[in-house]
Amino acid sequence: MVRALIRPQDTGERGARVLRRDTIIAAVVGAFCALEAVVAEPVGRELDLTGWLLLAGAVLPLRWRRRRPLTVLAAHFCVVLLYHLLDYSHIAPLLATGLALFSVAAVGPMRRSMALACGVMASVALVFITQDAGSGVEVLRISGWVLLSIVLGEAVRWHGQYIAAIRERAERAERTREEEAARRVAEERLRIARDLHDLLAHSITLIGVRTSVASHILIADPERLDRAALAEALDSIAETCRDARAELRTTLQVLRGDEPDGGAHDPLPDLDGIPGLVRASEAAGAKVTLSLDPATGPVPPVTGAAAYRIVQEALTNAVRHAGPDVIIDVSIRRQGAALHLRIVDDGTGAVSNAEPGFGITGMRERARSIGGTLTAAPRDDAPGFAVTAQLPAVAAIEETEETEETQEPQETEEIEEQA
Repeated sequence: MVRALIRPQDTGERGARVLRRDTIIAAVVGAFCALEAVVAEPVGRELDLTGWLLLAGAVLPLRWRRRRPLTVLAAHFCVVLLYHLLDYSHIAPLLATGLALFSVAAVGPMRRSMALACGVMASVALVFITQDAGSGVEVLRISGWVLLSIVLGEAVRWHGQYIAAIRERAERAERTREEEAARRVAEERLRIARDLHDLLAHSITLIGVRTSVASHILIADPERLDRAALAEALDSIAETCRDARAELRTTLQVLRGDEPDGGAHDPLPDLDGIPGLVRASEAAGAKVTLSLDPATGPVPPVTGAAAYRIVQEALTNAVRHAGPDVIIDVSIRRQGAALHLRIVDDGTGAVSNAEPGFGITGMRERARSIGGTLTAAPRDDAPGFAVTAQLPAVAAIEETEETEETQEPQETEEIEEQA
């Protein structure tokens, strides 16, 4: 009912329904006012034809109270003031006056409502003083009903503003959730693109190099075919395909959410897998020197995975751009809270005529995603290309030491069982 009293003007078919509803409300209020004029103890003289016409004129504008609340109040006030000055029953139009005041107060602002309250009380006092129509108690009683209408309108307005603020906050929160979800989707797509690029680019590059070796063996001297070298090249191709297929299957399982082995997925690649990358590059013909500082120690899983992928991509780029006989130096060392990577080659690197890709961009994004930095550029001291990265390496150790100091032996056993 309250919503029907304060809902603002609508247009079209809905506006017609609102107007019909307000017409019904005005008719009900008019009937109640007429009933008050007939049965209530009169404060003032009884209504004659002029009184009834004025009472109807005071009620009639209420039909448009939501379309033009101020205009309706002004029209109602002019008619009802004349009605009271003629000393007709002062109780009869009270409900209509209250509804007109309520409609204006419900749309605010508060200053206007307070001004209306003061004006109406002054008018009531003036009418009762000039007409000598009752005691001061009667003036206070009628003024109280008028003020109640204004207070009720203000309360409804505040409630509407409160509901609107809640709805706005909910909509803002929903938009924030949608934006956050979209951001997470974009980040996940970028991560998937990096992983697939690192995996496929590395495997395809090695397969291409080893295929070229096998082709060279077949073409160079077919009369004196080195079957052992050819078999080794083909075996290395097959091994690379198996490794790529296994990594691709793991990636797809993570993306699909499949957990065929009771929820256990292959662990993330880490520093322990880097010697395997070196062996794969050496099998393709590259000469790789690996310097892995024994004092490096454990690093966070995300740091280990990032270091693995950066080294993988750097080796792939060196073999792809500089040729299979490239000489590569890989250095990994721990310095304070940072893990330092340096991969340099003696070839032309990314400045060669090979088609550019997304490898360097992916390495930079991967390092930046965990709070690290990466630079990739031609060497200044010699021909070739250099990739250097600095990644955070202290979080895992601090967390491990804190866990060992705070956990009970039983809790440690439970964690090991869950792992």
